[in-house]
Amino acid sequence: MLPNHDALQLDAHGRLRHFLTLEGLGRPLLENIMDRAESFSSVTEQTVKKVPLLRGKTVVNLFFENSTRTRTTFELAAKRLSADVLNINIATSATSKGESLLDTVRNLEAMHVDMFVVRHAASGAPHFIARHVAPHISVINAGDGRHAHPTQGMLDVFTIRKLKGGFAGLKIAIVGDVLHSRVARSEIQALNILGVREIRVIGPRTLLPAAVETLGVKVFHTLEQGLEDVDVVMMLRLQTERMSGAFIPSVHDYFARFGLTEKRLERAKPDAIVMHPGPVNRGIEIDPEVADGPRSVILQQVTHGIAIRMAVMSMAMSPDGGDKTA
Repeated sequence: MLPNHDALQLDAHGRLRHFLTLEGLGRPLLENIMDRAESFSSVTEQTVKKVPLLRGKTVVNLFFENSTRTRTTFELAAKRLSADVLNINIATSATSKGESLLDTVRNLEAMHVDMFVVRHAASGAPHFIARHVAPHISVINAGDGRHAHPTQGMLDVFTIRKLKGGFAGLKIAIVGDVLHSRVARSEIQALNILGVREIRVIGPRTLLPAAVETLGVKVFHTLEQGLEDVDVVMMLRLQTERMSGAFIPSVHDYFARFGLTEKRLERAKPDAIVMHPGPVNRGIEIDPEVADGPRSVILQQVTHGIAIRMAVMSMAMSPDGGDKTA
């Protein structure tokens, strides 16, 4: 596990400078991010979907891994804050010719940019960049290895707060490939910080980290037992690209044991919501009828991702910590 970098991502007044992980952050800061996202939600419904908070700033999307949903929502968030946005195509950049990560950052820094949004296969890459950039540059982690995906964690809890009204009495189940999931780690951290009553992880033993209970969760190995009386079901993508061996007998067997169907969802509370960070593999993690059904909030998560990213970016780059929204 990476060390806590509170001193790296917070300034002397406890305000965001970088956003690298949820680990170690306090509940007031997470609540502040969600409150700010709430204020930005109305911007997306306006005829002119812009506020001038980051006018004159330049945001660089540095995605060393493929992404559609996350990169697009970061780009939209920056543009709705009136920033200029550069999307670096890593496949055709100097990185493909052997340039080091630090050299890439140094060259972009020399072009007087203001923020890096970084996705990288190596855990800790955004932390590494944050330690080496100039003081005026902010770094936002858009997912690093198996370590963290803090804005996804925030948009998930923001969605829960909007639909459930709070966190105190909730039972929340996280289902599937926790072992390879940076999303699950950030979600568990956020839910613990916000005081959720009970967090469950459900999956085969091969897809759960060793000593996962130490993260503050209850462990279940059967979907039927784990879903009993829960308020929220968070499905995870089966991350076959990160698997170096046979973690499951087959995707058919996996769906037979851990795929979310209408029948299994009956174990949860009648008003339980179904979430998924995407991309959704229908028929592997979740039945299409559930993914597109009335209890699915998957597309609402995508919408909320823009507001959460607007909140984080504005708070990290505003001298006052983003106390103003327009």
